[in-house]
Amino acid sequence: MNENTKSRLMMTLLRIVVYAILIFLTVLCLFSFYLMIVNATRSNAQLQAGFRLLPQEHFWDNLKNAWTDASINIPRGMLNSLFIAAVSAALTTYFSALTAYGVHVYDFKGKNLVFTFIMAIMMIPAQVSAVGFVQMINKFHLTNNYIPLIVPSIAAPVVFFYMKQYMESVLPLEIVEAARCDGSNEFRTFNTIILPIMKPAIAVQAIFSFVSSWNNYFIPALLLDKAEMKTVPIMIAQLRSADYSKFDMGKVYMFILLAILPVMLVYIILSKSIIKGVTSGSVKG
Repeated sequence: MNENTKSRLMMTLLRIVVYAILIFLTVLCLFSFYLMIVNATRSNAQLQAGFRLLPQEHFWDNLKNAWTDASINIPRGMLNSLFIAAVSAALTTYFSALTAYGVHVYDFKGKNLVFTFIMAIMMIPAQVSAVGFVQMINKFHLTNNYIPLIVPSIAAPVVFFYMKQYMESVLPLEIVEAARCDGSNEFRTFNTIILPIMKPAIAVQAIFSFVSSWNNYFIPALLLDKAEMKTVPIMIAQLRSADYSKFDMGKVYMFILLAILPVMLVYIILSKSIIKGVTSGSVKG
């Protein structure tokens, strides 16, 4: 067996091992979703009896019990979360792209300092500033209001960093200079020329921002106490904290399934944009 044959054989074996690992990891990830769907079809007694791999017959019963639960209003909670997540995602992606555009295109004194400052903020966890933030919101009488959950999302250092890296990969400054020579002002240039170029990156970060806002429990739990204002994560925690006599695991699993469905739909619809945005943003042009 010559060297070329040995090399091809080793590459084939390596490829088989890599595909086997990827298939195993895929099955492992999807199995948790499958198990959640199976548990959503089982009654509380069946769930307490132990593990089952096949779906049972209580799907519609759990759906009815969860949807009509007297202690929580699931339809209202999902609408609340959808509104907060959608508006936050839109504001986050637009203003982060606008900030990245300003830092990338303009050459001004202190540019590196501004970039370093934004990156430093990215390292500070939200829990560190939570106490001061809640005190400020109480002072402004903005509790039980969606403004504190939406407006701060404008400042998103992680999204800004991704947008800036993407601009450096796909946005030559000659395009901006040409637009200026044609008499276009900066906002018109950004909205009509830059945003279409940034569409893959915007789609990726919109998804991540939507999911992050949808799953956010910490800050909303500190600011929202009215039943009609609560979001999905708060309601799930409320269901799970019910006393033992009223605890229904089938209903909880059904609510978790309902809470995950919007996120899964967003991923499915924009999956092509995710792949395109990640690959384009990771290759330097």
